[in-house]
Amino acid sequence: MTRLTRLVTAELWPPLLAGTALFTAILCFGYFFVSSQWLQGVPLGLVGQWIAYQVPDTLVKVLPMAVVLMTVVAFGRMSTERELVAVQSGGISLGRVARPAAVTALLVTALSVWLSLWVAPRANVETRGLYWDTLTGAGLGQLAGKTVDLGGGLTLYLRGYDAVTRELQGVRVEKWQADNHQRGTLILAERGTYEGQRLTLRDYATFAVDFAAARQLTRLPEGDPAAFRAAVQAVFPSVIVPEKTSDSLTVDTGLSRKETLAKYADAIGADAQGWRELTAILRDPEAKPEDRHQARLSLNRKLALPFANLVLALAALPFALRFGRTLGVSLGVALALAVAYYLLFLVGLTVAGAFPTFPELGVWLANIAFLALGLTLLRRA
Repeated sequence: MTRLTRLVTAELWPPLLAGTALFTAILCFGYFFVSSQWLQGVPLGLVGQWIAYQVPDTLVKVLPMAVVLMTVVAFGRMSTERELVAVQSGGISLGRVARPAAVTALLVTALSVWLSLWVAPRANVETRGLYWDTLTGAGLGQLAGKTVDLGGGLTLYLRGYDAVTRELQGVRVEKWQADNHQRGTLILAERGTYEGQRLTLRDYATFAVDFAAARQLTRLPEGDPAAFRAAVQAVFPSVIVPEKTSDSLTVDTGLSRKETLAKYADAIGADAQGWRELTAILRDPEAKPEDRHQARLSLNRKLALPFANLVLALAALPFALRFGRTLGVSLGVALALAVAYYLLFLVGLTVAGAFPTFPELGVWLANIAFLALGLTLLRRA
Protein backbone atom coordinates (compact mmCIF):
# COMPACT_ATOMS: atom_id res chain seq x y z
CA MET A 1 0.00 0.00 0.00
CA THR A 2 2.83 2.40 0.81
CA ARG A 3 4.39 1.76 -2.57
CA LEU A 4 1.04 2.34 -4.30
CA THR A 5 0.69 5.67 -2.46
CA ARG A 6 4.16 6.74 -3.61
CA LEU A 7 3.42 5.74 -7.22
CA VAL A 8 0.10 7.61 -7.33
CA THR A 9 1.64 10.65 -5.66
CA ALA A 10 4.44 10.64 -8.23
CA GLU A 11 1.75 10.83 -10.93
CA LEU A 12 0.03 13.79 -9.27
CA TRP A 13 2.81 16.27 -8.55
CA PRO A 14 4.20 16.88 -12.09
CA PRO A 15 0.87 18.04 -13.61
CA LEU A 16 0.06 19.99 -10.44
CA LEU A 17 3.35 21.91 -10.53
CA ALA A 18 3.27 22.31 -14.31
CA GLY A 19 -0.32 23.58 -14.25
CA THR A 20 0.44 26.01 -11.41
CA ALA A 21 3.46 27.38 -13.24
CA LEU A 22 1.62 27.62 -16.56
CA PHE A 23 -1.51 29.35 -15.29
CA THR A 24 0.49 31.68 -13.02
CA ALA A 25 2.77 32.68 -15.89
CA ILE A 26 -0.21 33.40 -18.14
CA LEU A 27 -1.89 35.67 -15.59
CA CYS A 28 1.36 37.44 -14.66
CA PHE A 29 2.06 38.08 -18.33
CA GLY A 30 -1.43 39.56 -18.55
CA TYR A 31 -0.64 41.96 -15.68
CA PHE A 32 2.53 43.05 -17.43
CA PHE A 33 0.87 43.39 -20.83
CA VAL A 34 -1.98 45.54 -19.55
CA SER A 35 0.40 47.89 -17.70
CA SER A 36 3.33 47.79 -20.14
CA GLN A 37 2.65 51.30 -21.44
CA TRP A 38 3.32 52.69 -17.96
CA LEU A 39 6.48 50.63 -17.37
CA GLN A 40 8.74 52.05 -20.07
CA GLY A 41 12.21 52.74 -18.71
CA VAL A 42 11.52 50.98 -15.40
CA PRO A 43 14.37 48.66 -14.26
CA LEU A 44 13.60 44.98 -14.80
CA GLY A 45 14.28 44.28 -11.13
CA LEU A 46 11.45 46.56 -10.05
CA VAL A 47 9.11 45.08 -12.64
CA GLY A 48 9.98 41.61 -11.37
CA GLN A 49 9.33 42.71 -7.78
CA TRP A 50 5.96 44.17 -8.80
CA ILE A 51 4.97 40.91 -10.52
CA ALA A 52 6.22 38.85 -7.56
CA TYR A 53 3.94 40.78 -5.19
CA GLN A 54 0.99 39.64 -7.31
CA VAL A 55 1.90 35.96 -7.19
CA PRO A 56 0.17 35.12 -3.83
CA ASP A 57 -3.21 36.44 -4.99
CA THR A 58 -2.68 34.82 -8.40
CA LEU A 59 -1.93 31.45 -6.82
CA VAL A 60 -5.21 31.52 -4.90
CA LYS A 61 -7.02 31.89 -8.23
CA VAL A 62 -5.02 29.37 -10.30
CA LEU A 63 -4.49 26.54 -7.80
CA PRO A 64 -8.03 25.13 -8.32
CA MET A 65 -7.34 24.96 -12.06
CA ALA A 66 -4.02 23.24 -11.41
CA VAL A 67 -5.70 20.69 -9.09
CA VAL A 68 -8.26 19.87 -11.80
CA LEU A 69 -5.45 19.41 -14.31
CA MET A 70 -3.57 17.23 -11.85
CA THR A 71 -6.53 14.92 -11.32
CA VAL A 72 -7.57 14.64 -14.96
CA VAL A 73 -4.05 14.08 -16.32
CA ALA A 74 -2.90 11.63 -13.64
CA PHE A 75 -6.00 9.47 -13.36
CA GLY A 76 -6.73 9.77 -17.06
CA ARG A 77 -3.34 8.30 -17.88
CA MET A 78 -3.71 5.52 -15.29
CA SER A 79 -7.16 4.70 -16.67
CA THR A 80 -5.97 4.69 -20.30
CA GLU A 81 -3.00 2.44 -19.46
CA ARG A 82 -5.39 0.06 -17.63
CA GLU A 83 -3.42 0.53 -14.42
CA LEU A 84 -6.57 1.28 -12.45
CA VAL A 85 -8.18 -1.91 -13.74
CA ALA A 86 -5.14 -3.90 -12.64
CA VAL A 87 -5.17 -2.33 -9.19
CA GLN A 88 -8.90 -2.85 -8.71
CA SER A 89 -8.63 -6.47 -9.83
CA GLY A 90 -6.24 -6.93 -6.92
CA GLY A 91 -8.97 -5.89 -4.50
CA ILE A 92 -7.94 -2.26 -4.03
CA SER A 93 -10.83 0.19 -4.33
CA LEU A 94 -10.82 3.37 -6.37
CA GLY A 95 -11.26 5.34 -3.18
CA ARG A 96 -8.02 3.92 -1.80
CA VAL A 97 -6.18 4.73 -5.03
CA ALA A 98 -7.55 8.28 -4.98
CA ARG A 99 -6.52 8.93 -1.37
CA PRO A 100 -3.17 10.56 -2.33
CA ALA A 101 -5.11 12.97 -4.55
CA ALA A 102 -7.33 13.92 -1.61
CA VAL A 103 -4.29 14.44 0.64
CA THR A 104 -2.57 16.54 -2.01
CA ALA A 105 -5.72 18.62 -2.55
CA LEU A 106 -6.00 19.10 1.22
CA LEU A 107 -2.41 20.39 1.40
CA VAL A 108 -3.09 22.74 -1.49
CA THR A 109 -6.26 23.93 0.27
CA ALA A 110 -4.31 24.71 3.46
CA LEU A 111 -1.70 26.62 1.43
CA SER A 112 -4.41 28.53 -0.41
CA VAL A 113 -6.22 29.52 2.82
CA TRP A 114 -2.94 30.85 4.22
CA LEU A 115 -2.24 32.81 1.06
CA SER A 116 -5.80 34.12 0.79
CA LEU A 117 -6.22 35.38 4.35
CA TRP A 118 -2.70 36.29 5.48
CA VAL A 119 -0.25 36.71 2.60
CA ALA A 120 -2.19 38.03 -0.41
CA PRO A 121 -3.85 41.03 1.37
CA ARG A 122 -0.47 42.44 2.46
CA ALA A 123 1.10 41.66 -0.91
CA ASN A 124 -1.76 43.43 -2.69
CA VAL A 125 -1.09 46.59 -0.69
CA GLU A 126 2.62 46.41 -1.54
CA THR A 127 1.73 45.88 -5.21
CA ARG A 128 -0.32 49.06 -5.49
CA GLY A 129 2.15 51.10 -3.44
CA LEU A 130 5.07 50.00 -5.59
CA TYR A 131 3.13 50.58 -8.80
CA TRP A 132 1.95 54.13 -8.09
CA ASP A 133 4.86 55.43 -6.02
CA THR A 134 7.81 53.83 -7.83
CA LEU A 135 6.95 52.35 -11.21
CA THR A 136 4.69 55.09 -12.57
CA GLY A 137 5.74 57.90 -10.21
CA ALA A 138 2.16 59.17 -10.09
CA GLY A 139 1.96 58.69 -6.34
CA LEU A 140 -0.96 60.37 -4.61
CA GLY A 141 -1.71 62.38 -7.76
CA GLN A 142 -4.45 59.82 -8.43
CA LEU A 143 -6.29 61.21 -5.39
CA ALA A 144 -6.21 64.87 -6.45
CA GLY A 145 -9.71 66.32 -6.46
CA LYS A 146 -11.11 63.42 -4.44
CA THR A 147 -12.26 63.13 -0.84
CA VAL A 148 -11.07 59.86 0.68
CA ASP A 149 -11.80 58.17 4.00
CA LEU A 150 -8.64 57.54 6.03
CA GLY A 151 -10.47 55.64 8.77
CA GLY A 152 -11.57 56.66 12.23
CA GLY A 153 -13.93 59.31 10.82
CA LEU A 154 -11.01 61.18 9.17
CA THR A 155 -11.36 62.35 5.56
CA LEU A 156 -8.72 63.87 3.28
CA TYR A 157 -9.00 66.13 0.24
CA LEU A 158 -6.09 67.47 -1.80
CA ARG A 159 -6.22 69.93 -4.67
CA GLY A 160 -2.99 68.75 -6.27
CA TYR A 161 0.16 66.66 -5.84
CA ASP A 162 3.80 67.22 -6.78
CA ALA A 163 5.23 63.84 -7.77
CA VAL A 164 8.84 65.11 -7.62
CA THR A 165 8.73 66.37 -4.03
CA ARG A 166 5.90 63.97 -2.97
CA GLU A 167 4.11 67.03 -1.58
CA LEU A 168 0.36 67.47 -1.20
CA GLN A 169 -1.10 70.81 -2.24
CA GLY A 170 -4.30 72.48 -1.06
CA VAL A 171 -5.08 70.00 1.73
CA ARG A 172 -8.34 69.75 3.66
CA VAL A 173 -8.76 67.32 6.57
CA GLU A 174 -12.11 66.79 8.27
CA LYS A 175 -13.17 64.84 11.32
CA TRP A 176 -16.76 64.97 12.59
CA GLN A 177 -17.97 63.88 16.00
CA ALA A 178 -19.61 60.47 15.98
CA ASP A 179 -22.45 61.63 18.26
CA ASN A 180 -22.99 65.03 16.59
CA HIS A 181 -22.89 65.29 12.80
CA GLN A 182 -22.97 69.12 12.96
CA ARG A 183 -19.81 69.50 15.03
CA GLY A 184 -16.31 68.65 13.92
CA THR A 185 -12.75 69.76 13.27
CA LEU A 186 -11.54 71.20 9.98
CA ILE A 187 -7.86 71.56 9.07
CA LEU A 188 -6.82 73.60 6.03
CA ALA A 189 -3.21 73.50 4.83
CA GLU A 190 -1.40 74.85 1.81
CA ARG A 191 0.93 71.86 1.62
CA GLY A 192 1.81 68.63 3.37
CA THR A 193 3.29 65.16 3.13
CA TYR A 194 1.81 61.71 3.72
CA GLU A 195 4.28 59.00 4.72
CA GLY A 196 3.44 55.81 6.56
CA GLN A 197 0.45 56.59 8.76
CA ARG A 198 1.41 60.21 9.38
CA LEU A 199 -0.02 63.22 7.59
CA THR A 200 2.28 66.21 8.14
CA LEU A 201 0.70 69.58 7.30
CA ARG A 202 2.40 72.98 6.87
CA ASP A 203 1.03 76.51 6.55
CA TYR A 204 -2.11 75.26 8.21
CA ALA A 205 -5.05 76.48 10.27
CA THR A 206 -7.31 74.39 12.50
CA PHE A 207 -10.97 75.19 13.11
CA ALA A 208 -13.41 73.57 15.50
CA VAL A 209 -16.84 74.17 13.92
CA ASP A 210 -20.38 73.89 15.29
CA PHE A 211 -22.95 74.29 12.51
CA ALA A 212 -25.84 74.03 14.93
CA ALA A 213 -24.58 77.26 16.48
CA ALA A 214 -24.11 78.76 13.00
CA ARG A 215 -27.85 78.53 12.45
CA GLN A 216 -28.40 80.89 15.36
CA LEU A 217 -26.56 83.69 13.53
CA THR A 218 -29.68 84.43 11.48
CA ARG A 219 -31.68 85.05 14.67
CA LEU A 220 -29.38 87.60 16.30
CA PRO A 221 -30.81 91.01 17.06
CA GLU A 222 -29.35 93.83 14.98
CA GLY A 223 -27.06 96.35 16.60
CA ASP A 224 -25.74 94.03 19.33
CA PRO A 225 -21.98 93.52 18.69
CA ALA A 226 -21.47 91.61 21.94
CA ALA A 227 -24.14 89.05 21.04
CA PHE A 228 -22.68 88.71 17.56
CA ARG A 229 -19.17 88.07 18.95
CA ALA A 230 -20.53 85.49 21.36
CA ALA A 231 -22.44 83.76 18.59
CA VAL A 232 -19.36 83.63 16.33
CA GLN A 233 -17.35 82.25 19.25
CA ALA A 234 -19.95 79.50 19.61
CA VAL A 235 -19.66 78.65 15.89
CA PHE A 236 -15.86 78.51 16.09
CA PRO A 237 -15.06 77.45 19.68
CA SER A 238 -11.41 76.89 18.74
CA VAL A 239 -9.28 78.44 16.00
CA ILE A 240 -5.53 77.75 15.76
CA VAL A 241 -3.39 79.68 13.27
CA PRO A 242 0.39 79.33 13.90
CA GLU A 243 2.48 82.47 13.71
CA LYS A 244 5.02 80.80 11.40
CA THR A 245 3.94 79.16 8.17
CA SER A 246 6.84 76.73 8.58
CA ASP A 247 5.24 75.21 11.69
CA SER A 248 3.84 71.74 11.07
CA LEU A 249 0.99 69.64 12.39
CA THR A 250 1.13 65.83 12.41
CA VAL A 251 -2.07 63.82 12.12
CA ASP A 252 -2.13 60.06 12.69
CA THR A 253 -4.34 58.33 10.13
CA GLY A 254 -6.18 55.02 10.16
CA LEU A 255 -4.71 54.02 6.78
CA SER A 256 -1.08 54.06 5.72
CA ARG A 257 0.01 55.74 2.49
CA LYS A 258 0.26 52.35 0.74
CA GLU A 259 -3.16 51.27 2.02
CA THR A 260 -4.68 54.54 0.80
CA LEU A 261 -3.19 54.01 -2.65
CA ALA A 262 -4.39 50.41 -2.66
CA LYS A 263 -7.92 51.43 -1.74
CA TYR A 264 -8.43 54.62 -3.77
CA ALA A 265 -5.82 55.01 -6.54
CA ASP A 266 -7.55 52.57 -8.91
CA ALA A 267 -11.17 52.38 -9.94
CA ILE A 268 -11.26 48.95 -8.27
CA GLY A 269 -9.55 48.94 -4.89
CA ALA A 270 -7.05 46.24 -3.98
CA ASP A 271 -8.26 43.28 -1.93
CA ALA A 272 -6.36 44.30 1.20
CA GLN A 273 -8.48 42.78 3.99
CA GLY A 274 -7.26 39.63 5.65
CA TRP A 275 -8.28 37.52 8.62
CA ARG A 276 -7.43 40.19 11.22
CA GLU A 277 -9.32 43.00 9.51
CA LEU A 278 -12.40 40.96 8.62
CA THR A 279 -12.82 39.30 12.02
CA ALA A 280 -12.32 42.68 13.73
CA ILE A 281 -15.29 44.08 11.80
CA LEU A 282 -17.42 41.04 12.62
CA ARG A 283 -16.58 41.32 16.33
CA ASP A 284 -17.17 45.06 16.48
CA PRO A 285 -20.63 45.68 18.01
CA GLU A 286 -20.65 49.23 16.57
CA ALA A 287 -19.88 48.14 13.00
CA LYS A 288 -22.37 49.29 10.37
CA PRO A 289 -24.70 46.56 9.02
CA GLU A 290 -23.39 47.06 5.48
CA ASP A 291 -19.77 46.77 6.68
CA ARG A 292 -20.62 43.61 8.62
CA HIS A 293 -22.35 42.11 5.57
CA GLN A 294 -19.39 42.93 3.34
CA ALA A 295 -17.00 41.39 5.87
CA ARG A 296 -19.05 38.18 5.99
CA LEU A 297 -19.11 38.09 2.21
CA SER A 298 -15.35 38.67 1.88
CA LEU A 299 -14.40 36.18 4.58
CA ASN A 300 -16.52 33.41 3.07
CA ARG A 301 -15.22 34.21 -0.42
CA LYS A 302 -11.64 33.96 0.80
CA LEU A 303 -12.43 30.53 2.28
CA ALA A 304 -14.68 29.14 -0.46
CA LEU A 305 -12.17 29.52 -3.29
CA PRO A 306 -9.36 27.67 -1.45
CA PHE A 307 -11.74 24.82 -0.55
CA ALA A 308 -12.54 24.54 -4.25
CA ASN A 309 -9.25 22.62 -4.49
CA LEU A 310 -10.78 19.74 -2.53
CA VAL A 311 -14.15 19.93 -4.26
CA LEU A 312 -12.72 20.08 -7.78
CA ALA A 313 -10.33 17.20 -7.13
CA LEU A 314 -13.38 15.06 -6.33
CA ALA A 315 -15.49 16.44 -9.19
CA ALA A 316 -12.71 15.98 -11.74
CA LEU A 317 -12.11 12.29 -10.93
CA PRO A 318 -15.08 10.81 -12.85
CA PHE A 319 -14.25 13.02 -15.86
CA ALA A 320 -10.67 11.80 -15.74
CA LEU A 321 -11.80 8.16 -15.81
CA ARG A 322 -14.03 8.77 -18.80
CA PHE A 323 -12.32 11.43 -20.91
CA GLY A 324 -8.67 11.64 -19.85
CA ARG A 325 -7.28 9.62 -22.76
CA THR A 326 -4.61 12.03 -24.05
CA LEU A 327 -2.84 15.07 -22.69
CA GLY A 328 -4.70 17.38 -25.08
CA VAL A 329 -8.11 16.01 -24.13
CA SER A 330 -7.16 16.12 -20.44
CA LEU A 331 -6.15 19.76 -20.71
CA GLY A 332 -9.42 20.61 -22.48
CA VAL A 333 -11.52 18.80 -19.87
CA ALA A 334 -9.60 20.49 -17.05
CA LEU A 335 -10.11 23.94 -18.54
CA ALA A 336 -13.81 23.28 -19.17
CA LEU A 337 -14.36 22.19 -15.56
CA ALA A 338 -12.39 25.15 -14.19
CA VAL A 339 -14.25 27.68 -16.35
CA ALA A 340 -17.61 26.15 -15.37
CA TYR A 341 -16.68 26.37 -11.70
CA TYR A 342 -15.56 30.00 -11.89
CA LEU A 343 -18.69 31.02 -13.79
CA LEU A 344 -20.88 29.42 -11.16
CA PHE A 345 -18.72 30.99 -8.45
CA LEU A 346 -19.39 34.45 -9.94
CA VAL A 347 -23.11 33.67 -10.12
CA GLY A 348 -22.98 32.69 -6.46
CA LEU A 349 -21.35 36.01 -5.52
CA THR A 350 -24.17 37.82 -7.31
CA VAL A 351 -26.73 35.75 -5.41
CA ALA A 352 -24.93 36.47 -2.14
CA GLY A 353 -25.12 40.21 -2.79
CA ALA A 354 -28.86 39.95 -3.40
CA PHE A 355 -29.51 38.15 -0.09
CA PRO A 356 -27.69 40.08 2.66
CA THR A 357 -29.25 38.05 5.47
CA PHE A 358 -27.48 34.85 4.41
CA PRO A 359 -24.63 35.56 1.95
CA GLU A 360 -22.84 32.30 2.77
CA LEU A 361 -25.25 30.27 0.64
CA GLY A 362 -24.41 32.20 -2.50
CA VAL A 363 -20.65 32.25 -1.88
CA TRP A 364 -20.50 28.47 -1.36
CA LEU A 365 -22.96 27.69 -4.17
CA ALA A 366 -20.30 26.55 -6.65
CA ASN A 367 -18.61 24.30 -4.07
CA ILE A 368 -21.92 22.69 -3.08
CA ALA A 369 -22.96 22.13 -6.71
CA PHE A 370 -19.64 20.61 -7.79
CA LEU A 371 -19.45 18.46 -4.66
CA ALA A 372 -22.90 17.05 -5.45
CA LEU A 373 -21.92 16.57 -9.10
CA GLY A 374 -18.74 14.73 -8.20
CA LEU A 375 -20.43 12.39 -5.70
CA THR A 376 -23.23 11.61 -8.18
CA LEU A 377 -20.90 10.80 -11.05
CA LEU A 378 -18.58 8.72 -8.86
CA ARG A 379 -21.52 6.67 -7.62
CA ARG A 380 -22.48 5.91 -11.22
CA ALA A 381 -18.89 5.10 -12.13
